[in-house]
Amino acid sequence: MYNILVVDDEPLICKGLAGLLTSSGLAINTIFTAGSGHEALDYIRMEVIDLLITDIQMGEMSGIELMHQAKIIKPWVQTIIISAHETFQYAQMALRLGARDYLIKPLNSEQFLDSVRNALLKMDKPVPAMTDFLERPAEHFHVEEPEDGKNEELTALLNGSPTNILMNRWGLTGPYFSLIKIKMDLSRRAEETAELLEKSRKDSGLFRYAALNVAKELLYQEWNAVVFYPADLEIGILLQWSEQEYAELDVNKISQLEMIGRSLHYHIEKYLGISAVIGISQILKGAEFLHILNRQVDKAISWGTGHEDYHVFYYGDFNWNNYAQDPSAEELTTQNNVIVAEAKRYIEENYNQKGLTIHEMAKKNHVSPNYLSYLFKKNTGYNLWEYVIKLRMEESKSLILHTDLRRYEIAERVGYESPEHFSKIFKKYFGVSPSDMKK
Repeated sequence: MYNILVVDDEPLICKGLAGLLTSSGLAINTIFTAGSGHEALDYIRMEVIDLLITDIQMGEMSGIELMHQAKIIKPWVQTIIISAHETFQYAQMALRLGARDYLIKPLNSEQFLDSVRNALLKMDKPVPAMTDFLERPAEHFHVEEPEDGKNEELTALLNGSPTNILMNRWGLTGPYFSLIKIKMDLSRRAEETAELLEKSRKDSGLFRYAALNVAKELLYQEWNAVVFYPADLEIGILLQWSEQEYAELDVNKISQLEMIGRSLHYHIEKYLGISAVIGISQILKGAEFLHILNRQVDKAISWGTGHEDYHVFYYGDFNWNNYAQDPSAEELTTQNNVIVAEAKRYIEENYNQKGLTIHEMAKKNHVSPNYLSYLFKKNTGYNLWEYVIKLRMEESKSLILHTDLRRYEIAERVGYESPEHFSKIFKKYFGVSPSDMKK
């Protein structure tokens, strides 16, 4: 049974689509509706949402931005975009971010339900490259290696020897590049059993091949990527953008890379049952900087050592330039504590702002949203957005009990656009409605 979130700033459209879904006979548990992107994000943070259906143009936050934020929070959420405009650039961006479909208003009921049905059917299926690996015995599995010389030559490029011949041979035109590396850990899959550990080591080539195909399936349709083996139990992904492609990326580019990293980790862990650390470099212009991207990724992966509950590390999340040498564990801890303290102070000063986002807080601290969320939870015991809601609810309770302000006035004061949405959050938090608490 699936949970679906329908988002549109026109209430009649939300009501109509929810009605269609209710009477569709699909395996739907709950249908949530939201009138804005910010309201929708609260549902995504607080509820288990499987499918997001969103209009593309909705005031402050577009459907593209909502989809992007949703993928950062929960990379497994599937999306269908609805638009009144058949604009190629919108459709291209939506599909690049992983949208299952792009539907044009006015909607045809059958077409809409077919799109939802297809999205739900694909949701629990392994990516195609995994089917054989999961179902066939390892000894009958044929491992296809990358083309002759590809691993060695691309690794040479990353180690500082770019040549036009090698660049042209593997289709590397750039001029913008970023590098992602997946470092697999088979020992966790073995569950501390010596026999399983030995088997995992023997099958390491199969796992590497399977992870390579996960990366290909997730990236090749929407991204210009070259995938290869830089080392044992490592997958390298060299992403590139032309001048035009880079200019058209109108959402945060680093967040997109982190979204890719989280999606890779999620699929590898889900379908292969192994853990992995993902390292992500910055985006640099020029093939002469490929070796710098390689160093950045290796540093990001080494930074991940000891973080068993976090797996995707972006090089720019730590200000390495503050140190003449690689920082110690103690220095890293100090830096992280400062980040959390600053985020906590910022939330306490701004929690009542409408449209407050984790992305905004992360930007103030010069880290990615997911790393900030991880640090905040680790240091305070609260999920970052839970802390925002805690402050909002405590303030609203005080206003209800000690003032004569109306519900819409209280909602406005604590940062909610809609009184109805405020009431839903309030009741979920306290177990009673604002009016019942007042009584």
